[in-house]
Amino acid sequence: MTQAHPTIAIIGGTGELGSGLAKRWAAAGYPVIIGSREKAKAESTASELAGGSASIRGDDNINAAQAGVIVVIAVPWGSHDVTLEEIKSVVAGKIVVDAAVPLVPPKVATVQLPPDGSAAQAAQRILGPECKVVSAFQNVGAAKLQAGGPIDCDVLVCGNDKTARDVVIALAAAAGTRGIDAGVLANSAAADALTSLLIGINRRYKADHAGIRITGLPASDAG
Repeated sequence: MTQAHPTIAIIGGTGELGSGLAKRWAAAGYPVIIGSREKAKAESTASELAGGSASIRGDDNINAAQAGVIVVIAVPWGSHDVTLEEIKSVVAGKIVVDAAVPLVPPKVATVQLPPDGSAAQAAQRILGPECKVVSAFQNVGAAKLQAGGPIDCDVLVCGNDKTARDVVIALAAAAGTRGIDAGVLANSAAADALTSLLIGINRRYKADHAGIRITGLPASDAG
């Protein structure tokens, strides 16, 4: 008997990144809950994405995070910490995937890492050791997720728990990308910094959401 996929709650799921991931994971058979500060907005987005399917539903952030087996943070940096404080009480013991990036307008193409070192390290501090925080999906263009089809881009997956990293690598594959085990959570600072670099590269070269690709890996060692 095939084991059912775990339910994924996407906090910030009404945005471009979150809704793009939601569509892809739902298509891959994962039950998805769209989380938002406004339940009605989450339900509306879920209805649009689901197209009549029951695989995607919407709820407020706390109820979504409580119901999700895996919780994905896809909120803007400005609301990152306050959102984590909001859901902290209901995510103990869960894998929390932080896709937020510390972009500080107007210089979003300039690397500006937070005092903790990275967004995911800030999340680990706020949520505490009971949560298995994993950093991933910062460097995938939301427009590419929305477009459908395979994505020519690797996802750097960082976290202090190897099993949790493996779970997120599988999620990357389900989203049409390749997950790369990039080691411990402190290494997520590199992925956060790459986002600003990619934004600048996109602007200077007028590129279509440039991503990263790790070369030279045997197929069995990647994702």
